[in-house]
Amino acid sequence: MDAIVADVHANWPIYVSIPFIAALIGYVTKRVAIEMMFRPLEFVGIEPYLGWQGVLPANAHRMAAIATETLTSNIVDTREIFARLDPEQIAKEIEGPLLDAVDEVTREVMELYQPQLWEMLPTRAQRMLLARVQAQAPKAIAKLMKQVSDNIEDVFDLKHMVVTNLVRDKALLNRLIRDISRPEMSFIARSGIYFGFALGLVQLAVWTLTHEPLVMPIFGFMIGWLTDWLALKMIFLPREPRKFFGVFTWQGVFQKRRDEVAADYGDMIAAEVITVPNIVEAVLTGPKSDRLFELIQREVRRTVDAQAGIIKPFVVAAVGTTKFQEMKATVAQKAMERVPATVHHAEDYAVGALDVRNTIVERMRKLNRFEFEQLLRPAFRQDEWKLIAVGALIGGLVGELQVLLMLH
Repeated sequence: MDAIVADVHANWPIYVSIPFIAALIGYVTKRVAIEMMFRPLEFVGIEPYLGWQGVLPANAHRMAAIATETLTSNIVDTREIFARLDPEQIAKEIEGPLLDAVDEVTREVMELYQPQLWEMLPTRAQRMLLARVQAQAPKAIAKLMKQVSDNIEDVFDLKHMVVTNLVRDKALLNRLIRDISRPEMSFIARSGIYFGFALGLVQLAVWTLTHEPLVMPIFGFMIGWLTDWLALKMIFLPREPRKFFGVFTWQGVFQKRRDEVAADYGDMIAAEVITVPNIVEAVLTGPKSDRLFELIQREVRRTVDAQAGIIKPFVVAAVGTTKFQEMKATVAQKAMERVPATVHHAEDYAVGALDVRNTIVERMRKLNRFEFEQLLRPAFRQDEWKLIAVGALIGGLVGELQVLLMLH
């Protein structure tokens, strides 16, 4: 015992440093684990094994699919959301650009298929045709919007849209998880200091009694492993407040911030994921876009047939029945091409009517604890062992360096 006391007295700076170095190991391993969750966005190194890509970007499709499943199953009902749009109001919002588009499309198609006939028509007849089509265009748009709304699940795949956008933009996926979990990430880093210091006190006692060189790397390994594992568990568990040792109460950090997370998540999803431009793109180019084209083509053909009026027999006679059918298909195609620019003018109305942000916030607050946990937990669960293992490895290496410095 006297020898131990004498050694502690002679080397007290080294002994004092042990728990503080352990706290540093705890903190550094947490920070490294957090960064490895998100960075780099693309694989760096020699594929497939010698290198690293952030856990989230590397598993973007799987993680986006899991998060989207919760979003589409429990929070956003596509039919309910789109039922909030008033077809007549949409037609009113886009009336100006719609009439311009009708004018341009009609002139282009007529000049393409029968330029001589179009030029031969009296100006009055041209204007009459344009006026008739323009007069009916808003009604046709309103009717089409009603058909789309009634059959929204046939023409629009919300899950596909969300997953596609999150996989395509890995930085957005990172922000979606990182921004809503920022306090949890800070908790992980801070917890490494406290847990590391506590384990460092045990490490100090064992080193004092044994002076065994393996103590430092073993404890460094344990600090990296246990503190990472414990911090990740404490983010989510317990789901309900629970008293421990009859002294203090704990609830998973993520669960405690339910209202705040709901607001942040709703803001980001509404601003960057379920947006009007993204919806329009998904409807026009998604896996169900052919059905929308069929609707538009059918409605355009009906409108052309109904409104060609007095000049239709002349057009059919001039270009032939087959050519006339092709002309109507061309009108539909050109109408599709102008949809994004035209619908853009109704974006402000659509954002307010769809009310995606408030819908998400309200529904998220009604999720049970397990469902709520699924918003963030998939980002950690399957690959968290990699983060823990890296933390343990770093801890062991720092412990080995520590013992080398102490002995030499």
